[in-house]
Parts: sequence; structure tokens; C-alpha cells
Amino acid sequence: MDASALALLFVGGVTAGIVNTLAGGGSMLTVPLLVTLGLPGTLANGTNRIGVLVQSLAATWRFRRDGVEVLASALPVLFPLGVGALAGALAVTQLADEVFERAFGLVMLAVLWPTLRPPRPAPDSNAGVDRSSWPGWLRILIFFAIGAYGGSFQAGVGIVLLLALGRSGYDLVTANAIKVIVVAALTAIAVPVFIAQSQVAWEPAFALAAGFGIGGVAGARLAVRGGEALIRPFLVISVVALAARMLGLT
Repeated sequence: MDASALALLFVGGVTAGIVNTLAGGGSMLTVPLLVTLGLPGTLANGTNRIGVLVQSLAATWRFRRDGVEVLASALPVLFPLGVGALAGALAVTQLADEVFERAFGLVMLAVLWPTLRPPRPAPDSNAGVDRSSWPGWLRILIFFAIGAYGGSFQAGVGIVLLLALGRSGYDLVTANAIKVIVVAALTAIAVPVFIAQSQVAWEPAFALAAGFGIGGVAGARLAVRGGEALIRPFLVISVVALAARMLGLT
């Protein structure tokens, strides 16, 4: 790619990194951008994962520097998400893409309303989470499914994670900090699969990753400073945009 294309990828990465950290869905910008610049869809999908991994690690670092330490809260969901991510990256889905995307868009809209409601007060002080909101088996199943989606398609998985964590009782700042740790983990699991299948174009991946990293740091700072008042509008816009795309309305 020439210098102008790489510069465009860098700018797109910065924008997507901020959006991904505040809500999710930044890959809806960067994957089509990679395709527009000449990469096949499967190659664009794998290449984009490098940027997502860098952004998630950068945002995790920034959240920790700002005093939002949530690793212990993330651990209970990491295992089902990791297993799901590996399964999603390796498996060939049996469901037609068009049917899956429309069903997924409907689910996104269905869970939007409860997510916009403030989380219930937590009965303990463990990062503001109400552990009673979902039975343990259901939490495992839900996060396994999210991991499988993230491992296979990735675009919008941050939104789904934020919705699920919000429904579990986390406030949106805490949920965002957990989300970036989780996305880093499941992306780290999926990336070697794409590399092994030669589905990463390294030159655009590095340009995109540089932008993603800067965007991740900026997004984490904005999330901590702006709190739920800033995150919630980003979440609403991201959910509606992703649902409209998957329902074929855009």
C-alpha cells in the first residue's frame, strides 16, 4: 500500500479505537476500509484483529493508570469467553450469514432497553456487580456464545460484551474496563489462527494497529473522565448502527 492508504488506515484506527473503547463497533469502520483499499474480506477480517488486540491492551493499560482495576472481576468470564473464542475462530458456522446477521440485529435491539436502565445496587462491594442478576450456568452460556461470535466475526463484539456486562449489574465505566481486558484475551486466542491461515496483511496491520493503540488510550481516558454520561450515548448510537447494519437497513 502507498503512504496515503497507510495514513488513512492510521486515522481510521484512531477513530475506531476510541469508539471501540467507549462502546464498540469500531471494526464496522476499519474492516470495510481495508476492503475498500483492496484486501479480500477474509484477509481484512484477520488483519483488523491485530489492531483490535493493540487497542485493547493499550486501553487496559490506561484504565489501570487511571485507577480502574478490574482484573479480578474479569476472571469469572474469561474462561467461557476464551473457549468460545477458540471454537468460533476454528469452526465453520452452519448458519447462513444473512440469517445470522438479521437474528443478531434483532437480539441487539431487544437487549438495548434493559442495558440503558441504571444497574441495580450491588449487595456487595465487588466492583459494583450484582452476582444474582444471572444464574451461573446462564452466565457461562452467554459469555461462551459471545466468545464464539468474537472469535469468528469480531465486529461489534465489544458492544455485545458491554450489553451483557451491564445486564450483569456492572456500571458502564467498570464494564468498559472489563470489556477491554476480555477483548484482549479473546483476540489473543483468535489471532494465531488467522496468522496460521495467512489471513493477516502485516503492512496495513501495523498502520492500523498504531492508530488503534492511540485511540484505545484516548477512549479509556474519555470513559473515566466522562463516566456513564458520556458512555451511554456512544453505546446507544453503536447499538443502533450495528443493529441497522445487520438487519440490512444500511
